[in-house]
Amino acid sequence: MGEKVLIDGNEAIGRGAIQAGCKYFFGYPITPQNEIPEFMSRELPQIGGVFVQTESETASVYMVYGGALAGARVMTSTSSCGFSLMQEGISYIAEAEMPAVIVNVMRMGPGIGTGGQHGQTDYRQVTKGGGHGAYRCIVLASYSPQECFDHMQLAFHLADKYRILVLVLSDFIIGRMAEPVELRTLSFDEPLPQKDWALTGKAKKGGMRRFYISGLIMSPPAYHQHMIEKYQTIVDSEIRYETYRDEDAELLLVSYGSSAKMAKGAVDRARAEGAKVGLFRPITLWPFPEEAVRGAAYRVGKVLVVEDSPGELVEDVKFAVQGRVPVHLLGIWGRYTPRGLMAAGSGIIYPEKILQEMRSLL
Repeated sequence: MGEKVLIDGNEAIGRGAIQAGCKYFFGYPITPQNEIPEFMSRELPQIGGVFVQTESETASVYMVYGGALAGARVMTSTSSCGFSLMQEGISYIAEAEMPAVIVNVMRMGPGIGTGGQHGQTDYRQVTKGGGHGAYRCIVLASYSPQECFDHMQLAFHLADKYRILVLVLSDFIIGRMAEPVELRTLSFDEPLPQKDWALTGKAKKGGMRRFYISGLIMSPPAYHQHMIEKYQTIVDSEIRYETYRDEDAELLLVSYGSSAKMAKGAVDRARAEGAKVGLFRPITLWPFPEEAVRGAAYRVGKVLVVEDSPGELVEDVKFAVQGRVPVHLLGIWGRYTPRGLMAAGSGIIYPEKILQEMRSLL
């Protein structure tokens, strides 16, 4: 058992990264993730690490690219519109198969958003690839500060295991929510490949001079076949999800992140009323647990997707069930008051709306 501390999700991300051996952070301030670079700017110099506040999110991602090329565990964090500015660099990182981690603490969008208001409107961008080139990134959707801490360790492990960019997805609520977090060190029962490709200088390469300035497989047919096989290996090995009280359910909620936390509470309240409701929570948004969603949906017979967006996760759920089970959506409008105004502390109203929607479907 590790030490337990009361911290919010943003600090948990910083602590988890350092626990994973990350010593290099390049980032630019943007709400609601500012606590992450603030934490890293204070803590990294104390362990011999480096923090750089860059001039933009574009600069951040290219510094991450350079640090990854050198074989270091490197990261950045941002939010929504800042993540959009990183897309070209992310595409280059994907092409060169550089292991790195980017944290996206989502806020409402599109455009510049609504001053940091909570939302989950980045789902398509993070799961379908926001840049050019049909690449993929592993996406871990954190549900709590504890998962923020644990997912950072997992993210760096998966990045090095597959030589891939891993995205850790949080949001305004998870980032600012404080809960007890156990500062445990995760162990992984598999050795990681040597980074013999890293640009560490010829003195460390036995006098050899080697340059990799683009993708390591330059023939387009060979490159795409290589990536197809690599992505399939990840799909076969790294799908993660959680189910909750769904064994005898007559309605299945599907949700992730902060919406799943609210949905889980709504499931408990529905069960207390005698309603048979369960929850399916994707943890990897890519690879998406398509077969598991399909199996659970077919068994239960009716699905309600709960997400803090107009409807993005619902598209993948509908694709998974192939039209054989009705799929309903409780999206962004679920957190408005009956008068149509945004409620202060709308996280309190949202579970009530979930309950109301569940009752109408049962």
